[in-house]
Amino acid sequence: MQLIITPLNKVIDFVGALCGILMFLMLLNVFYDVLARYVFNDVSIGMQELEWHFFSAMFMFGIGYTLKEDGHVRVDVFYDQMPVKVQACINILGSLFLALPASVLVLYFGIDYTYESYEMGEGSADPGGLPNRWIIRSVIPISSAFVVLCLLQVVLTQIQLLLGKVNHSEKDA
Repeated sequence: MQLIITPLNKVIDFVGALCGILMFLMLLNVFYDVLARYVFNDVSIGMQELEWHFFSAMFMFGIGYTLKEDGHVRVDVFYDQMPVKVQACINILGSLFLALPASVLVLYFGIDYTYESYEMGEGSADPGGLPNRWIIRSVIPISSAFVVLCLLQVVLTQIQLLLGKVNHSEKDA
């Protein structure tokens, strides 16, 4: 099982680092946009659209990374009081019966959504906006597939925890 978890962790951590880079690029883009608008009185629709493209990609790929890091939102008031094995069962059941079906649905419908955008050559409706809207739309199915990989990592890690192959303190490290 560890032979699967270790490479998954590396891929997920790499994508998490890319999310950090996207955040930095978004920050630079916003800085440029504000400087151009208020200092040079110049507005770029393309740069404004690029801001939400960076944010969308960072957010969508960050979902999977957050799952791996166990940083997602839940009712921690109750969860934290439960035994570690019960927490592992909750994580497995939540991953398999809530997050996985939702991710697969988004993946399934996101592929057609992206393909239709590509086929019709969809671009920004605004003058000066970005062309090739299919590129940002492709983030939807790709990030959903990434979430499925992250869910696999979560389930395998929780199974190891249940089997006693990883203790709770090692999981947090």
